[in-house]
Amino acid sequence: MKYVYKAMLAVIVWARVAAYAVAAGGATYHYTIDLAHAIEHQVFVSLETPAIKSKEITFYLPKMIPGTYAIEDYGRFLADFKAFDKKGNLLEVVEVGTNGWLIKKATKLVRISYRIEDTYHSSIPGPDIFQPAGTNIEPGKNFILNASGFFGYFEGMRKQKYEVTVMKPASLYGSTGLIPDKINHRIAADFMMDGLRFATTDAYDVYSTPSYDALVDSPIMYSPADTATIDVAGTQVLVGVYSPNAKVNAQQIAGTIDEVLMAQKDYLGGKLPVAKYAFIFYFTDEPVMSYGALEHSYSSFYYMPEETIEQMEQQLRDFAAHEFFHIVTPLTIHSEEIGDFDFTNPKMSRHLWLYEGMTEYFAGNAQIKGKLIDVETYLGMLQEKLMVSSQFIDTVAFTDISLGALGTYEDQYYNVYMKGALIGMCLDITLRELSGGNYGVQQMMADLAKRYGKDKSFKDEELFDVITGLTYPEVGDFLHTYVGGPTPLPYKDYFAKVGVRYVRMDSVLDFSMGLTQQSLGVNFEEGTIFVKDEEMLDAFGKALGLKDNDVIAKINGKEFPKLGSDLQTFVEDVLYSMEEGKPYVVTVLRKNGKGEQTEVDLEANVFKVLRPVPFNLSLMPEATAEQLALRKAWLGL
Repeated sequence: MKYVYKAMLAVIVWARVAAYAVAAGGATYHYTIDLAHAIEHQVFVSLETPAIKSKEITFYLPKMIPGTYAIEDYGRFLADFKAFDKKGNLLEVVEVGTNGWLIKKATKLVRISYRIEDTYHSSIPGPDIFQPAGTNIEPGKNFILNASGFFGYFEGMRKQKYEVTVMKPASLYGSTGLIPDKINHRIAADFMMDGLRFATTDAYDVYSTPSYDALVDSPIMYSPADTATIDVAGTQVLVGVYSPNAKVNAQQIAGTIDEVLMAQKDYLGGKLPVAKYAFIFYFTDEPVMSYGALEHSYSSFYYMPEETIEQMEQQLRDFAAHEFFHIVTPLTIHSEEIGDFDFTNPKMSRHLWLYEGMTEYFAGNAQIKGKLIDVETYLGMLQEKLMVSSQFIDTVAFTDISLGALGTYEDQYYNVYMKGALIGMCLDITLRELSGGNYGVQQMMADLAKRYGKDKSFKDEELFDVITGLTYPEVGDFLHTYVGGPTPLPYKDYFAKVGVRYVRMDSVLDFSMGLTQQSLGVNFEEGTIFVKDEEMLDAFGKALGLKDNDVIAKINGKEFPKLGSDLQTFVEDVLYSMEEGKPYVVTVLRKNGKGEQTEVDLEANVFKVLRPVPFNLSLMPEATAEQLALRKAWLGL
């Protein structure tokens, strides 16, 4: 009863603060969400409904949202759905599947209310939700408001204006792409940008968007204020951070991604298509099996394990580079399936190679052209994509894989970021070759953006012909053969064009810690690495005397880190510091005759071993002038 009382109080307060918000209209959704009185990972939500003209109408929460390519079923987190007429009488409601509620006598409807549970802490059965598309309710600490998990729409009425009032603790700040800044005045001021309006006081925030699609496209994170701003050619970029143990802060992240954003600005011709943008970072100190980011038109949301800036610096750059490039696609280049997304019965586009693959290609290519990474690092990035992509199907048209991302080919989705980026690379090389180095995918995407823009969608089945018309007939052949057809990309041929040696399976002499992939075992519970099969150790590992069940504890006296992103950095530092003939000591935990685990130091002088290298890439020392010229156009080197 206590919670019901507080929720009712919020509705009364909403009636009072509405006078300060945008003027109401008969076609406007007026939402109130009460964060100030959240309990047990639940909040109360109330909607003053737009005018309903039909006798019955269905209210929906999304089955799926753009960018995730997976079913979420947000309706399962909703409870106590009620519909009221103007006298406060309950109207009859019938649940329709997981995500719908059919309201009878809907012409009398003036308000609905419900409780909603967050996805981060819920035990409600159903499909796993990608964390950046999820919701969090931690009273007094953090709220993640992905609109798809809190707010819904009436059938056929997604294009009306939405106005959302967030009742909040004064101590929490909302980081979002919707606002230019925070105004702590008693009576709110209004801001307009790209059809999105914001007004705020220190007790509540009011957001307004022109449609449901725009609301879902605008995540908000409430937490104690930790923000920084970056000016990128006049675009105001906000960085908002929640780090529960203060291991990292917004200023550090802004300093890390600043150079990447400047390089991307230059890559896009010196001008960005948005006036403001928000990077929203949620760091968790809980164990995680997966993490990542989700793009939006004016922001991107990141769910990551909490680490120091030194431990995740390059990963932050790579993540930020990829998500920020989504201001090109799908913001200004998208198909009808994306431009008019069906949240209830989603339809897939065949062009994930363009939305995700090309974006991933841009993220790396911009860094080398901006001289933020060297050519060896960049070739290593491409090598990794070749290795991962080789584990997926390569004899099915990539357009078919895109169309089947929710069904037949759902297990192939990650390849969108791998082979999709390699498609972008091969297309770029093709365009550069045909144009004498003057035209590549950068220019192609800019031309597509001019032709369409954020308010105009292309027809899915016409895109190849449009691109061919903008470029060359040979580009049409490429798209139909390697993207719309089942033919694998001839990587060796494309790398040869730019003077890069490609070997499908190579072997090189290199330093080693003695361990091979086949010899390793992993204890995920304890976060340790041990020797699983000593017969599979390389020659250096055998020289050290490593044995089955040895747990790696120290290298040259330094503690071997637990599983996590800093492990890779540690290993890279060890290998980089190795010198032939110098002593190398590995400390292991080994059971003695009594079954007790004791530390044992194993030592050997360093020597190089022959190790296999799949998809080895290296610059051709004998590259011709023609190859060097095309490489320069491709990489800016």
